[in-house]
Amino acid sequence: MNLFKVGAIMEFDVIVIGGGPSGLMAAIAAGEKGAKVLLIDKGDKLGRKLAISGGGRCNVTNRLPVEEIIKHLPGNGKFLYSAFSIFNNEDIIKFFEGLGIALKEEDHGRMFPISDKAQSVVDALLTQLEKLRVKVFKNSPVADVLYENGHVSGVMLRDGQKIGAKSIVIAVGGKSVPHTGSTGDGYAWAEKAGHTVTELFPTEVPVTSSEPFIRDNSLQGLSLRDIDLSVLNPKGKPLISHRMDMIFTHFGISGPAVLRCSQFVVKALKKWNLKEVTMSLDALPDKKEEELFQEIVKLVKTEPKKSIKNTLKGLLPERYLLFLLEHNGIEATEQGGTISNEKFRSFAKSCKHFMIKVNGTLPLEKAFVTGGGVSVKEIEPQTMGSKFTSGLYFCGEILDIHGYTGGYNITSALVTGRLAGTNAAIDAKKA
Repeated sequence: MNLFKVGAIMEFDVIVIGGGPSGLMAAIAAGEKGAKVLLIDKGDKLGRKLAISGGGRCNVTNRLPVEEIIKHLPGNGKFLYSAFSIFNNEDIIKFFEGLGIALKEEDHGRMFPISDKAQSVVDALLTQLEKLRVKVFKNSPVADVLYENGHVSGVMLRDGQKIGAKSIVIAVGGKSVPHTGSTGDGYAWAEKAGHTVTELFPTEVPVTSSEPFIRDNSLQGLSLRDIDLSVLNPKGKPLISHRMDMIFTHFGISGPAVLRCSQFVVKALKKWNLKEVTMSLDALPDKKEEELFQEIVKLVKTEPKKSIKNTLKGLLPERYLLFLLEHNGIEATEQGGTISNEKFRSFAKSCKHFMIKVNGTLPLEKAFVTGGGVSVKEIEPQTMGSKFTSGLYFCGEILDIHGYTGGYNITSALVTGRLAGTNAAIDAKKA
């Protein structure tokens, strides 16, 4: 496991637990302050979540203005205002460029390495750890974090070895993507120090439904581009809408628009104690319903003998067009001129407001991001330090901060990691 014999107590200024994005950043930040740092990870590889992020290309941050980034972190993003005033997304870009990682901007402000390889980002971080002489223990699960008289004192490894520390940074992630090592280990250590862990729930996760068209797989595999998807409250008013792509699956719906709406599905089911929530799908967001109806009537008048599926060809992807025609009792081969205006009105309404009843999401383990975590009310916003236990810091997904995919969560992880590592080192030096 490591070179030191059990029983001999080693001492470090700062111990960082967790080798994900926030833990790597925390260890580097502490090392840059001249602290003697130990980075402990239970896996055999550091940066596993980074290596698979952005489809293996690693979306390291987002270049949108800070205001926009905070809007894209619907789970307590406002807590990060102080942090962003100290270290922000532009600083992340400078940090990586300083490590020799040239970045490029893509759609919606997403920043990727020019190499398009996540591994190049991980390698640059590991090289920096070596330069700063950060000690690394891999395959070393932490059994417990040790506290004495309201201060951290060290960690106990699962093999019984104790390691002393003046400051500890907990950066072990949440419970999503467990194969990268995020299995929720840190919550018990936080509670032991007096912290509240808010209820955990999946976010950025596919949504489940038992609608007949889902159960019979009639739309499975169908992708819809640039649609507008909303989660409705019990009165039928949108709680949130996202305009992106989506896909129908064998268990429900998925794709970017669905992932962004998913946390609102979870919250609505809980808030109103519902078995199902309704989502509304607008397949033609640039057209008004009345305008669409008039357009269809006009097309039919021009060629009344033409089959309706040929008249409307190209309006929607073919499978979805045929599905909506059938849904409104219209035979696809029927001549347009024989169909009533009432049916066309109903069809136009379905194009704009197709209702899908959904009953939940895939489990937290299948989510991209964990909702809930260590309550930010109990964390100092400028240092990421615990308000209850001196020398204790938190960063990354263990905190109750969550956002949409697109570089927002990683931005939060790197910013909180930077602050936690810097202040853990400053704290240790004082001690």
